[in-house]
Order: sequence, then C-alpha cells, then structure tokens
Amino acid sequence: MRYFCTMNEGSEGTRINKYFTQVGYCSRRAADKLIEDGAVKINGVVPLPGTKVMPDDVVTVHGIEVKNNDGASSVYIALNKPVGIVCTTDTKREKDNIIDFIKYPTRIFPVGRLDKMSEGLILLTDDGSIVNHILRERNGHEKEYIVTLNRPFDEEFIETMSTGVSILDTFTRPCRVTRMASNQFKIVLVQGLNRQIRRMCEALGHRVIRLKRIRIMSLELDTAPGKWRPLTEKEVRKLRGN
Repeated sequence: MRYFCTMNEGSEGTRINKYFTQVGYCSRRAADKLIEDGAVKINGVVPLPGTKVMPDDVVTVHGIEVKNNDGASSVYIALNKPVGIVCTTDTKREKDNIIDFIKYPTRIFPVGRLDKMSEGLILLTDDGSIVNHILRERNGHEKEYIVTLNRPFDEEFIETMSTGVSILDTFTRPCRVTRMASNQFKIVLVQGLNRQIRRMCEALGHRVIRLKRIRIMSLELDTAPGKWRPLTEKEVRKLRGN
C-alpha cells in the first residue's frame, strides 16, 4: 500500500486509529487493518499510519464518512455466536459476517473476535472506548471457554496447558484449566493470542473439535445459540470496572 498523507507532527489532534475507537467505529487493530488496506481517507487523501485527525477533518471508510455518535446512547449487545459466523464488519467480502447475521439497525462492531469455527459469547457495541478496556491484555480480564478435543488427555496435558505452551514464538501466560470429561475441559485465559486455545492444544498433539466461550469478565453466556440481548446498565458498569 502506498501512503500519501503526511503526519501532523507536533500538532494537536488524535491519531487515526485512536480516532476510530473514540467515535465508536472499531478497535485500533481493526482500524490499522483498514488503513493498511487503503480503505481510509482523511479529506480525500489516504493517510499514513499515525496520521492525526484534526477537528475539521473529514474521515471516510470506503467512501462513507465516519462521524461521532454526538452523544447518542451507546449500544451494548451480548450474542451467542453460532459456528460459521465470522467476526468481521466487512460485509462486502465476507457473506457470513456477524453484522449481517445480527441485523442490528445501527452501526455496531464486535469487541474482539471468536473464530469462525468457534461459538459462544461475543460482545458488540458502538462504543469504542470500552473496546480497549476489555481487550487490553495488561488489564488481566478473564475469558472462559469449554473445549472438547478429538481424544482423551492426561494430567500432564492439564499441567502443561496451565503453566504455558510454546506457540507463535512465545510462551502462553499461566491459566486455569479444569477437567470436565475425558476429552473436555474448561480454560480461563487472560491473554488473547490468535487462535490461542487451538494452537496450544495442537502443540500438545490434540485437535479441538468444539470450542465455546461461556464468559467474558463478569458477563456469562445466557442466551440460546444465535440469539442476542442488550446488556443492562449494571453489566456495562461492571465491564467498565465501575
């Protein structure tokens, strides 16, 4: 990708990827991907990563202007994502995207991701400020999953999973693993590496045949597959740590 817009060094303003979270469009990671793909323009010009957005600038994605909610009430949704749905806002390239699946009347986006073959709890919102709070690894927020493997595992498997597995050129952080059946366990993570649980199990010679997220922080899965509900004010406050 060739970039044209220069950075506003030394000036006031908001870095472009942070701007997207502030106006409730998407996470910083998703914004970086949009910028890399050339989908973003500031005043009609493709920006460099790190370019600052000034108060009078016009920011567009795929030609559509991105604006703040102007104080409108934020949306917070808990969805029980079924297998086969992709956690992306790209409705043009991915026909099984989560946005078309949920059909919410206003623009929302998923908080983090749950891969296509996984199921369970995922949050969607239009509030970019809560995304970084939930996803930032140093905050140590827990996510809990039920994992079913293709064959039974032994106690050494549990111990290794709990203490750390070498994947993606790093060791996973310590986590809690509890056996549920001969080939099924619960795992609580405070880390979010790409396809982390699947990669951990594969590194130990096992294959995940079902992966279901049942909790994000204090919020537990309580809807039927494919169904969603709005969060209560109390639940939102807890997610924010208030």
